Amino acid sequence: MKMILKNCKVVNYDNILKEINIIIENGIIKDVTNESIEDAEVIDCSNLIAVPGLIDMHVHFRDPGLEYKEDIESGSKAAVAGGVTTCLPMANTKPVNDNSSITRYMVDKAKEVGLIDLFPVAAITKGMKGEELTEMGDILEAGAIAFSDDGLPVMNSEVMRRALEYASQFGSFIISHPEDKNLAGKGVINEGKISTLTGLKGIPDEAEEIMIARDILLAKLTKAHMHLAHVSTKGGVELIKWAKSLGINVTAEAAPHHFSLTEDYLTDYDTNYKMNPPLRTEEDKEAIIEALKDGTIDVIATDHAPHHKDEKFVEFDNAAFGITGLQTLIPLTLKLVEDGKIDMKKFVELTSYKPAQILKLNDRGYIAKRKKADITLIDINKEYIFDEKINKSKSTNSPFFGKKLKGATIYTIKNGKIVYKFQN
Repeated sequence: MKMILKNCKVVNYDNILKEINIIIENGIIKDVTNESIEDAEVIDCSNLIAVPGLIDMHVHFRDPGLEYKEDIESGSKAAVAGGVTTCLPMANTKPVNDNSSITRYMVDKAKEVGLIDLFPVAAITKGMKGEELTEMGDILEAGAIAFSDDGLPVMNSEVMRRALEYASQFGSFIISHPEDKNLAGKGVINEGKISTLTGLKGIPDEAEEIMIARDILLAKLTKAHMHLAHVSTKGGVELIKWAKSLGINVTAEAAPHHFSLTEDYLTDYDTNYKMNPPLRTEEDKEAIIEALKDGTIDVIATDHAPHHKDEKFVEFDNAAFGITGLQTLIPLTLKLVEDGKIDMKKFVELTSYKPAQILKLNDRGYIAKRKKADITLIDINKEYIFDEKINKSKSTNSPFFGKKLKGATIYTIKNGKIVYKFQN
């Protein structure tokens, strides 16, 4: 099968090509050229920007066991509608993804759906109980790519040390959910001005920063790769910067909601703004943006966390943590571009190139000859309402639902095939 993307503006992390054609054959980019070919499907990319298919290192697809929130099919559809062609779903399924059978089920189901590449993040410990390590080698052979007890941090430092050592023996790594659960307690929002005003129990920055510090030091001890999930505080950024200055093998991610929103949105008790880690202050938000700009934070990952409406339409204390994020990834990140915080090359670096490098997926993350034909075509000026018609997830728990967004995926191409086309 042949395809030609004509008149493209191609943006990679290190270059921009204008009025160029991308020739695709058998799922691979055959050439990026001024020439054309015959007998091929044609997409006119005038007024569109071509970027490598986005890679989301942190999603929750709830499958198996919690499919009423999301499943691998609906999650895949939300992903490609958001321009994402590769996803890493976390292990907090039901049962927990702590063995090769569940990992294999997830990989096989994603292949059957056929929209994205899915690389499961399996549990660090059995049952995510923080006690006994999983059979990492067996799980990696089944298709997993990394390990995390996301949502239930490994509180025992000895267990986390052994996890780092064990994973590194297989060429894999650990994704930490940095939260001291004892200090966070029953907190539901950021501890500070808004928690005082609302009477809601707060979670201090230090609940995150203590564990970031611990995990950095464990990475230093083991010389293994530690990836820090959803960093949300200025102090956390400073700790990561310090670790990188010492050459410690640490990478980090930030979620779009943490560089787009602050705790000030919580004064009306809207549970769609309830997430973990919580929305922080303006100072924290600006620190995250600066860290994305200067490379302290390596990637943007959505922490896509769908929930049934009944799990949000309750008292704030009882509402589930988390928001959907796959279909708001592009518009929220493009807002940083529009505001002059980052440029389009940095956009690509944060959402595609650097994730590919961290995951050692050298066949993607860059538009060039012989790379996998995973390409997202974006209209950066497209305005639309993010509503039921646009939404592909089973869930609608997003503070951006019903709002006007700017910047849309117009086509998503996976392995040389169109898997999504925008229809308003």
